[in-house]
Amino acid sequence: MPRGPRDLYIVGSGIAGLYVALRAQEEGLHPVVLTKSSLMESNTRYAQGGIAAAVGEGDSPKIHYQDTIKAGSGLVYPPAARALTEEAPQRIADLIRYGVPFDTAEGRISLGREAAHSHARILHAGGDATGLHIEETLQRRVRAEGLEVREQTLLKELLPDRRGLARMIVRTRRGEEELEAPMAVLATGGAGHLYFQSSNPPIATGEGVAVAARAGALVQDMEFIQFHPTAFCRKGAPHFLITEAVRGEGAHLLNSQGERFMPRYHPQAELAPRDVVSRAIAFELRRTADPCVFLDARHIPRQRLILRFPTVGHFLHTQGLDLSQELIPVSPVAHYMVGGVASNLWGQTGVRGLFTCGEVASTGLHGANRLASNSLMEGLVFGERIVRAVKGQRRWENPPSPGRTLTIRPNPPKGHPGASGAPLSRNGISELLWTKVGILRDRSGLADAVRRFEAAWSSSRDGPGPHGPTPPISDLLLTALFIARGALAREESRGGHFRQDFPRPRALWRMHLGIRLRPR
Repeated sequence: MPRGPRDLYIVGSGIAGLYVALRAQEEGLHPVVLTKSSLMESNTRYAQGGIAAAVGEGDSPKIHYQDTIKAGSGLVYPPAARALTEEAPQRIADLIRYGVPFDTAEGRISLGREAAHSHARILHAGGDATGLHIEETLQRRVRAEGLEVREQTLLKELLPDRRGLARMIVRTRRGEEELEAPMAVLATGGAGHLYFQSSNPPIATGEGVAVAARAGALVQDMEFIQFHPTAFCRKGAPHFLITEAVRGEGAHLLNSQGERFMPRYHPQAELAPRDVVSRAIAFELRRTADPCVFLDARHIPRQRLILRFPTVGHFLHTQGLDLSQELIPVSPVAHYMVGGVASNLWGQTGVRGLFTCGEVASTGLHGANRLASNSLMEGLVFGERIVRAVKGQRRWENPPSPGRTLTIRPNPPKGHPGASGAPLSRNGISELLWTKVGILRDRSGLADAVRRFEAAWSSSRDGPGPHGPTPPISDLLLTALFIARGALAREESRGGHFRQDFPRPRALWRMHLGIRLRPR
């Protein structure tokens, strides 16, 4: 039986969702947070690197903006980058007001530097436990303020009518439930865990993109997957992220011959953009046939490493390693979904009443490659803008149109190579993405992935989903198909998308690529 409407349903409990909920409550709205797991479980809690804002001496929003534009490989939407960099200091003030315990030295907030940042502007909390401290602080505040939270609740369907979003269907352990939802915020996070090797927790499966697309929203830039260069690499061990800040402190990357190889690939060496470092490692591994390279921090004072990286240090200790004394085996893993549901600067999508922010959203802020530590700030800046739009009843405007839009059909035509084929399991999706739509791509592998994802999705999309708050495999297949289809279409290399058959950027592809699902 349908429940009565609330002012705002927020789907997701990472930094974006919780911040929107808190700000909406402060503005006199009645928000409801829905999360498919527990309130604490999200990508945010695993973020080690920190959060970026131009709050230090000699820095400015203008310089932060320039760094963001440069990192995005020619595809950053300038108004989005300007909004983030100019409003970031105010959002840091909000986090401090909520009680986030940022690290300080001599009474001032400590600032670190990461790859592709020209200044030290990365704030940390608990050293390399920034995401955990932010998530815990916001979660405690949500509980203390008495906000309505529904855990173990999966978004299954968004149901718009001619006027816009009207209802939503959610699935809990008790079954399905229909909610009246004239306005909702999609903050469901990314899709990194769809990949076989990933830094993301198991909840990061990207089904929010598929649900929004089935409701009529445009998705864009899905081919740009950011691979983090340095995750712990040992058979049987978790792919624990070794934060980029370790390289920011001066650590080097060595191959199995003990050679520091990054200077051969980029003038900034280990502080080059993430896509450059990940590809360099991939090329080294292919050249040497080794499973990993090594992070060398032995020349950095031990006390500094202990104070700056307690989380990394503790994990390595469980593996019998010491960051200050031994080489640490690392390799790239899928880390961040740059694209997502297309939205404007106020979080508005192509479905009236549906807002989106955080990793699931695509404003064009990150271009083809996200600048390190802009992701946590993205959830705050555009979350604040959503609350302003809802409170002020801002006129609804569709997102900017991409330069090119592809269409995916629910039913491939008869005789199409994707019209029939073997189903794919959850593990099958991960293996196929990793091997064919990974760091190094080409036409043959991408075409094969598209064909198999199309076939599996077409045959599974109407099947019954599992009971409880677990995404149906059809939605995982659809999100994977978006990634592969975008990568096949973009015949160039740019940012997080590298085609071995088109190894350079091409001027004709300096545009955003949209994908729309044709209605049934």
